[in-house]
Amino acid sequence: MEINKELLESLWTEAKGNVRLRQNYDLRTSSADSSQRMLNALLPETEVPIHRHEKTAETVICVAGRLEEIIYEEVDRYVHDTTSRCTDVVRTKGFKEVSRHVLSPAEGQFGIQIPAGAWHTIHVIEPSVIFEAKDGKYGEDGSETLEKFIARRVSESEVPAFLNSFGDLKKNIEYLIGMERQFGAMDVISPLYIARTLNVPLDKVESAMKEIGIY
Repeated sequence: MEINKELLESLWTEAKGNVRLRQNYDLRTSSADSSQRMLNALLPETEVPIHRHEKTAETVICVAGRLEEIIYEEVDRYVHDTTSRCTDVVRTKGFKEVSRHVLSPAEGQFGIQIPAGAWHTIHVIEPSVIFEAKDGKYGEDGSETLEKFIARRVSESEVPAFLNSFGDLKKNIEYLIGMERQFGAMDVISPLYIARTLNVPLDKVESAMKEIGIY
């Protein structure tokens, strides 16, 4: 087959009739092919969720048009929560845009290699066609959207299990403080923050911290 003007125009026509305003064309020639290789016709206003491919890098080549690849990363955010007892600094996770890459063959910007695990999306500036290549079959490459990732993390408790032992609680507190210092948190770590993080009653945390000698 040839990848020519007629093929691209036919893909744009199909994309116009697609509610998602995009249309892909599978370039594999066998069901035994375990890669992902396709053309993807994209129209302005198409919405591509922020997503990642945890197990594979992705190669994107812009064949026609103009678009931006937008890369995000997970960052720590510190939220100040003022209570009647103290001002607590709570570390949470967030996501921020770190770079934009214009892809436009007319401008000599042809493509990008997106590292495995990098969060990314596309902003289509004008009707475009890109070539995409990834390792692994669809659904087996560790791909997930940011929305599903956040929902999964909320449903799966990231809080260390509290074993209902005063001794274990003191160990958990010391471990948590050590990890906070390792991540660069130099603010005073309050009993309220620890209670919320470990999901333990505040009075038990205060007692344990007094035993350790850090409250």
